[in-house]
Amino acid sequence: MADVFVDNKYKGTVKDPVGFKESIIAERRRGKIEESVNIAYFEEEDKVLVETSSGRSIRPLIVVKEGKSTLTDRHLEQLSKGELTWSDMIKQGIIEYLDAAEEENALVAFFESDLTKDHTHLEISPLDIFGLITTLVPFGNYTQGVRLNQGAKNQKQAVGFYAANYLLRMDMDVNLLHYPQTPLVRSIMHDISNYDRHPSGQNVTLAVLSYKGYNMEDAIVINKASVERGMGRSTYYRPIIAEEVRYSGGLIDEIGIPDKTVRGYRSEEDYKHLGDDGIIHPEAEVGEGDVIIGKISPPRFLSSMDDYSLATDSRRESSLVLKHGEKGIVDFVALTENQEGNKLVQARLREQRIPEIGDKFTSRHGQKGVISLLVPEADVPFTSTGVKPDIIFSPHGIPSRMTVSHMLEILGGKVGSLDGRFINATPFEAESEKDLRNRLKELGFRDDGSETMYNPVTGEQYETRIFVGNIYYLRLKHMVANKLHSRARGPIQLLTRQPTEGRAKEGGLRLGEMEKDTFVGHGASLTLKERFDSDKVVVPVGEKSGLIGYYDARKNNKAVSSVQDEDEEMSDVEISYAFRLLLDEFKALGLYPKLKLKSKF
Repeated sequence: MADVFVDNKYKGTVKDPVGFKESIIAERRRGKIEESVNIAYFEEEDKVLVETSSGRSIRPLIVVKEGKSTLTDRHLEQLSKGELTWSDMIKQGIIEYLDAAEEENALVAFFESDLTKDHTHLEISPLDIFGLITTLVPFGNYTQGVRLNQGAKNQKQAVGFYAANYLLRMDMDVNLLHYPQTPLVRSIMHDISNYDRHPSGQNVTLAVLSYKGYNMEDAIVINKASVERGMGRSTYYRPIIAEEVRYSGGLIDEIGIPDKTVRGYRSEEDYKHLGDDGIIHPEAEVGEGDVIIGKISPPRFLSSMDDYSLATDSRRESSLVLKHGEKGIVDFVALTENQEGNKLVQARLREQRIPEIGDKFTSRHGQKGVISLLVPEADVPFTSTGVKPDIIFSPHGIPSRMTVSHMLEILGGKVGSLDGRFINATPFEAESEKDLRNRLKELGFRDDGSETMYNPVTGEQYETRIFVGNIYYLRLKHMVANKLHSRARGPIQLLTRQPTEGRAKEGGLRLGEMEKDTFVGHGASLTLKERFDSDKVVVPVGEKSGLIGYYDARKNNKAVSSVQDEDEEMSDVEISYAFRLLLDEFKALGLYPKLKLKSKF
């Protein structure tokens, strides 16, 4: 007797659990039971689980009977002619969906040639174990899982040709690669997903070589001439949107150049780019602090009836201004209406982004790195045939990461570029390393992809042969221009008096516990005196009570004890304002934070 659970709820018992399981599966294959219903029998626990709930992961597999696939050549012929559909195959019981529990009772073969009498199912394609993006990684079955996942994630962040109608769109923070290319080394998914219509990388020549220590820790060294010829060059677009909002009481925002009488009027210089309608003109070069769209709003709080008349002109300036560190060229301006019928003005800014030190690049195998140096072409090592690599990649990135697929792609890319063809690198079905090596030999190169290289400065031949080939590289959206910020002085928070946080708010860079340790470790501990006074405050503290006092304006700003002890001696102490705030919070809790003072000398 075995217990039966439907969606983890006990429903009863069955005498023959195996027969019960097989009868349900048979009924499902006949189409009598919903295709998403799954059943599994666990012998050790003697229980049958039936799952019908939504939200489970189920995947399709080909049914195998007596060691033979139920999907025949005749079915494939009918599929290619369009006589048979996917739904028909499910109804005929050729394909069925399994969830994690039912798969415990199944034995699945990767390939038809692997089938034995014990097998119950066959993979439609071994690619099924990967996702859509993961399948785009060439030679994916030669790489460990973590890097494969990272390779897939990196491709989602690549700068590419995201949409053909980009000129008509108002998208937030998008990048467009100027010279996108389709990869030489590709998988079947590149064709299925029409990758050629939205590529996101470029084929580059890469040398696996150490370059004066500049490509330590995953950094990459790039040939400056390659960048000058357009490698990795892109444009960054972002919109600036203003709306004429209608407020209760019939008041409305007004887009236009503000009058000098308006509260918060900037200066004539700030409105220099605006037309008569208060909107910037296309192709205007703008920088931080420049007004893009002029706007006047009614007062925030209408306290009296006078404000409703607006005769006193208590309206305020609320123009859209470029934030700290932003710059660009106005690409185009659109005037339209939103769903409420309010006037909407959209201005799109563009900025050319040329790869610079600190920009992030990656291959499709999770081998990401930032540019550490742009080397003039004259100083780039060259091969015996005069080829200068676009990227110099560190050899230390390979052994610990075990990304064999990265190396195979370099080899495959070399064969593809010399042969003038695409290399099939579909996981589990790729061209073999042996065939690639043999073809490279036929083309007059060494079969292992290595070449003799020369020192560009001295002209001497390197003692070791260097692995050189072609690989598809992606430029990622993480660029220095979007992240770089610094400040000396600037805005502070009201509560803690510490600098604001974040680049957009002109914030400071926080120096934490660990950063402090690095200063101390480098013998620069006095720097901390300067670093940690962003919220320095000098307060009078009572020698006896240990409480913070105050300066009394009626007594010529004399320091007075907070416990009103006339005889108490007060001393000025330098503390952080955040600490002072903490002491005040203790007092609010009814605790007595007593400061014990000791002389410095």
